[in-house]
Amino acid sequence: MTIRRGWLGFAAVLMGLGACSKTPDAPPAPSGPPRFELASSDPVKHGERLSKVLGCSGCHETDLTGQDWSDDMGTLWTANLTQSAAKYSQGELDAMITAGKRADRALIDMPSYLFSGLNPADVDAMVAYLKALTPEGPVHPEPSMGPELLAMQAKGEWMDSPARVAAMQDKGPPDLGADHAYGRFIVRATCVECHGIDLAGGKEPMEADGNAPPDLRIVGSYSPEDFATLMRTGKAAGAREVGLMSKVARRRYANFTEGEVGAVRAYLAELAQRDP
Repeated sequence: MTIRRGWLGFAAVLMGLGACSKTPDAPPAPSGPPRFELASSDPVKHGERLSKVLGCSGCHETDLTGQDWSDDMGTLWTANLTQSAAKYSQGELDAMITAGKRADRALIDMPSYLFSGLNPADVDAMVAYLKALTPEGPVHPEPSMGPELLAMQAKGEWMDSPARVAAMQDKGPPDLGADHAYGRFIVRATCVECHGIDLAGGKEPMEADGNAPPDLRIVGSYSPEDFATLMRTGKAAGAREVGLMSKVARRRYANFTEGEVGAVRAYLAELAQRDP
C-alpha cells in the first residue's frame, strides 16, 4: 500500500502498443545491471535526464525543493533535494535512492524498490546532478507517522522504504528472455509502481478522471510510430488525451531516448503476445 496518492502521479497508464520486434541493443555497461542510454557523456546532464525519466519531480516538486504530502497519516514532507544533496555524501545519497534509508532512520515512502536495480553508474550520475544544483528553499520537517500509519505498519499492511526494498528485491515483471531484458529493466524502474510488479494494473482510480491503471497486456493496437508519439507528446492514436498517461508522458517519458522507447514497446508488445 502507498501512503500518498501523489506517488501515483508519476507512473504510466500505457494504453496500447505495437507489434513485437527485437529490442534495441542496451548501451554497454562495464558490470552490473543495464544502464540507461547515455544521451550525453556529461554525468551531470545524464543524471538530470534520469531524474526526469524516473520521476523525481513528481513528489519533490518541479524545482526539487520538496512538497507537503501531510494528511491524517502524519507529517509527510518530501525532502528538499537541493538541500539534501549539499548536506549528504555521495554514498549516503546513493543509499537513499536505492535502499530507502539514511544512517539514522528509514525513509518513509521513497519508492526505492523501483530503483534498487539501477546500475551504480546511473545512480552516481543522478547524485552528481543533484550536487550540481544550487541549494535553495527551506529544509522541511522530518517525517512523523500518525497513529493510523503506525498501526498499519505493525499489522504488516504498510512497509517503509527499506522493508519494501527487501520484499521486492527478487521480484520483477515477467522475464521474456535476453532479447527483451533491456525493456524489462526500464519497465521495472518506471511502470510497476502503478501497474504492479506483474504489470496487471489495478482497480483504484489514479486521479479525478476515474481511470485505473490498465493491465499492460492490452497491447497490440499501436504501431511503433504511434507508441513513440504517445511517449513524446502524450497523444494517443487519433490525437487523444488519455488522462494521467498524457501528463506523465510529457513530463517524464518525452525524455526517453529512441532506443529506450523502442525497448519498452518491444517488451510490452511481446508480453501481450505471450500472455494475452
